[in-house]
Amino acid sequence: MLFLSRRAALTAVSIVALSLAGCTSGPAPENKTDVADIGPAGWLAQLADGSDGRDWPAFGRTYGEQHYSPLDQVNAETVKRLGLAWSFDLPAGNPATGPIEIDGVIYFASGYSVARALDVRTGKLLWSYDPKAPEAAGHKLRQGWGSRGIAYWNGKVYIGTQDGRLIAIDAKTGKPVWSTMTMGKDDLRFISGPPRAFDGMVVIGNGGADEAAIRGYATAYDAETGQQKWRFYTVPGNPADGFENKAMEMAAETWSGDWWKYGGGGTVWNAITYDKESDTIYLGTGNGSPWNRKIRSEGKGDNLFLCSIVAVNAKTGAYKWHYQINPGESWDYNAAMDMQLADLSIDGKPRKVLMTAPKNGFFYVIDRTNGKLISAKPFVTTTWAKSIDLKTGRPVEEPNIRYEDGPVTFKPSPAGAHSWTPMAFSPKHGLVYIPAIDLQVTYDDTGITRENWKRKPGMALDYGVNANVQPSPGAKVLSYLVAWDPVTQKEAWRLPTPGHFNGGVMATGGGLVFQGHPDSSFTAYDAKTGGTLWNFDAKAPVVAPPITYSVDGKQYVTVIAGMGTSAGLFGPLLQQFGIDYRAQSRRVLTFVLDGKATLPAKVPYKPQAVDDPDFKPNAAAAKAGEDIFNVRCAVCHGGGAIAGGTAPDLRTSGAILSPEAITSIVQDGALVPNGMPRFEELSAEDRENIRQYLRTRSDDLRKGRP
Repeated sequence: MLFLSRRAALTAVSIVALSLAGCTSGPAPENKTDVADIGPAGWLAQLADGSDGRDWPAFGRTYGEQHYSPLDQVNAETVKRLGLAWSFDLPAGNPATGPIEIDGVIYFASGYSVARALDVRTGKLLWSYDPKAPEAAGHKLRQGWGSRGIAYWNGKVYIGTQDGRLIAIDAKTGKPVWSTMTMGKDDLRFISGPPRAFDGMVVIGNGGADEAAIRGYATAYDAETGQQKWRFYTVPGNPADGFENKAMEMAAETWSGDWWKYGGGGTVWNAITYDKESDTIYLGTGNGSPWNRKIRSEGKGDNLFLCSIVAVNAKTGAYKWHYQINPGESWDYNAAMDMQLADLSIDGKPRKVLMTAPKNGFFYVIDRTNGKLISAKPFVTTTWAKSIDLKTGRPVEEPNIRYEDGPVTFKPSPAGAHSWTPMAFSPKHGLVYIPAIDLQVTYDDTGITRENWKRKPGMALDYGVNANVQPSPGAKVLSYLVAWDPVTQKEAWRLPTPGHFNGGVMATGGGLVFQGHPDSSFTAYDAKTGGTLWNFDAKAPVVAPPITYSVDGKQYVTVIAGMGTSAGLFGPLLQQFGIDYRAQSRRVLTFVLDGKATLPAKVPYKPQAVDDPDFKPNAAAAKAGEDIFNVRCAVCHGGGAIAGGTAPDLRTSGAILSPEAITSIVQDGALVPNGMPRFEELSAEDRENIRQYLRTRSDDLRKGRP
């Protein structure tokens, strides 16, 4: 995560780059599954990549995380008849989350992991369960935005919460079955990524390495009881305490200094994939903590297993192999973006592969049986490395890319060439469809040394390097939908998409690719050509990944509309779309052929500065307040105090007129249940300086200044 100076924020953006019942019987799927594993209705068989697509029982539909369904009732010819079947309004909170569907019931967790079940046929709410995560989170509430997804296993749905719990819920009743804490109560970690369920277990990671001294890990639990089965740490701890396994002993040889005091990083905050055939779990790991390797590891070593794909035994968590995307990570180029499994013919030979498009801009095809790199090519403009050496698997880096000789500017940015919104792979067309981002970054650690850097307490954003993210000069297109051939490593087609951040992708057997956008469009494209075949005005931004499934012989498409998670942090780049935290709609939208439902008109929004007749400029106080805001508040309220829909735009808030109101909110925690954390350590002077900064930004808005 990173934030810019006010000047940079006004021309670009301050961001977080992060950098979460049985079914009806039907025809036997083509994929063969042991009868003992199928269960009475076959829900387990739906998790196989070759299944018939009747349900969507996992975040990526299947174990292989392809975000593909073979259903073809909605196709290139019929999609023009696709209409809204029903909508379901949601309260304020994060709606950018991936739902699942089993046996005619949609399950999802929005806001701070509030789980709900809806009837597909009617849109009726069947139950809801609120874990009250904000109230339990304490300082963990200061980062993260709630759940990005949900999991299912044998009649139970699973949610991870901001405060670190993994909770199993009865899918029929909505009542909790068990709950376990996946981290220390006072650890400065949080959960935002979706759990994954497999083979009677549930696995979950966590985030927090951008803000605290975190050592990454993933943990597997018994799906029926919540008992811990195994835990795999992704970076080594203090050698004096001994190593958990040979993998950690090996990894420690790639670190220098007293790295464990800095945490190390490598959190498994998003990407987890299960390979049933080899009984392997693949973990996608995050950036270093802090980002700057000069601080955390004396500027030395590969720092395993940062920014890596790590394969472990699914039953025991024992290390199998790893492939490191960015050795010696120094840029938040984490490898936590979705990883998809496929069987491809490469050079005339069948290969079992893992495919991923991480933040660094290269598309990787890796042999998933042994971790050997097959190919890697850039799918966006990349200027940090010339190429990836296929013999060593290592990037051929450009000079000064580690900012050892002063500031350096390159692409992509730590916002990623690809963020958490998932890509999709169509086995029918042999293409991967990637929601790509095109921004640049300038890194500069001038004046920051291992000796003088000290992490700010209380989950503040502090990377050990200044990072300024912005569009390239003169750039008019900041994001794309890229269709990529993983065999030839060539682009099939590319479409510009609105804004800098585009939504999760789904591909179907009907020859369609579905994707939403921050301008409120939800679109179906021709999978072969990229031509637009259907478009729906969702009356709200759409960044969540869509799903499709079949009930009573009808194919449905569901997506959740509304701005949330890291997508909403680029306030300056989103203001053209008029997205407001308070005014925007958040809805579950479900479509079917010949659907006739409609949505209320969207109320146009333009931010209006709060009336502040007593305002008096104070540049020194405003600058002091801006410095605090950038490391404490901008993560939700946006760079330059220009919000993008994830949290209220404070330039328009009456609370900034009253010292008492600010104290009640910031110090006393009056809005904790709404997701606004306490910052009790801030002094009265700090709070007043923040208030002066926000009043100054409100005055800028009032007078038309950027």
